[in-house]
Amino acid sequence: MGLLNNKDDLKELVEKLNFKEKVERSLALIKEAYQKFGDGMVVANSLGKDSVCVWDLAMKVSPKIRGFIVTTRFKPAETIKFMNDEVKKYPQLKIYKNDVKIADKLYETDPDKCCDLLKVEPVSRAIEEMKVNCWVTGLRCTEGRTRTDYKEVEERDKGLVKLNPILIWKEREVWQYLAIYQVKVNLLYAEGYRSLGCAPCTKITSDDNERAGRWLGTSKCGGECGIHTRPLKKVRSDDALQLI
Repeated sequence: MGLLNNKDDLKELVEKLNFKEKVERSLALIKEAYQKFGDGMVVANSLGKDSVCVWDLAMKVSPKIRGFIVTTRFKPAETIKFMNDEVKKYPQLKIYKNDVKIADKLYETDPDKCCDLLKVEPVSRAIEEMKVNCWVTGLRCTEGRTRTDYKEVEERDKGLVKLNPILIWKEREVWQYLAIYQVKVNLLYAEGYRSLGCAPCTKITSDDNERAGRWLGTSKCGGECGIHTRPLKKVRSDDALQLI
């Protein structure tokens, strides 16, 4: 039985496996998925530390693996520059964005709708246009309160597998990997950010929770944009998102 069908206790693996074993497991997961899904396996690169770690792992498996980046009109200048540098280095990364007109400061009045339109919709479109049947993410179960129940291999949408190859890594192990392999990261981390998103909705905090600075002061505080919680198969209208 391959790793894609494993029933391992992930909470146990978080503490049991050492750094080398976790890297080997992540590489094996990506390799097995790539062998199974081929060009239908695509990496979702958020440009955060976890995503660039996964992207580097994927490039070790095969430089032919494709990826996509979702950006928004509210991304910080540092993130945009980092994105452009990454795409220049890796032309197999495709950028997706939704330029739909939205209400002024929608991120304050209705952050869920803002994320649906500017983040979930482009991801859904990327999966459709790139003919994805397995998308790879940088989710980690130790990252925050909303990410404790994910599995390494999931199928939340029928026919769309989600692979979370570094799910059992700790934050320090991600930084250890990035340091050892000299993987470049967004300069905002040097300022004290631990989780990166859109500029109006991302703050620096001293909270133990990595994602505590996301949507601070709203009902979404420390939560999710919807990419990992909403179905991604959809029917689109002119400027609205209707998820099935």
